[in-house]
Amino acid sequence: MLGVALMAVTALGVIAGQLWTAREARAMAMREQAAWIADSVAEAMRTPASADTAATQWNTRATSVLPHGVASIEEGAGVAVARVTWTSVRDLPANGEVIDKPESCGGADVPTGTSCVALAFTK
Repeated sequence: MLGVALMAVTALGVIAGQLWTAREARAMAMREQAAWIADSVAEAMRTPASADTAATQWNTRATSVLPHGVASIEEGAGVAVARVTWTSVRDLPANGEVIDKPESCGGADVPTGTSCVALAFTK
């Protein structure tokens, strides 16, 4: 009886670890896609003639690849920021637990439940 209980607890631990790994792999894939889109927006902005068309194209790509994805460009003080935001589904932490998430995204506050990648560049 003790052996069966020990096997059940061990199996539940392995299953929980696998679920956590799958969630984190999905989140990493989304961050990778967002970084790729932000980099592509920054590269497209190097050619001023096609900047607006490229920004619209990459915003459409962000919407299709990421959940509620939005690609935007903010300019100021000689530095531009390509920012990609999307809705992230995260487990809410229990009281006292810490989630390793930055407070802001390139100087802009993002709402709870939203992830962001920001890439600063100069023209």
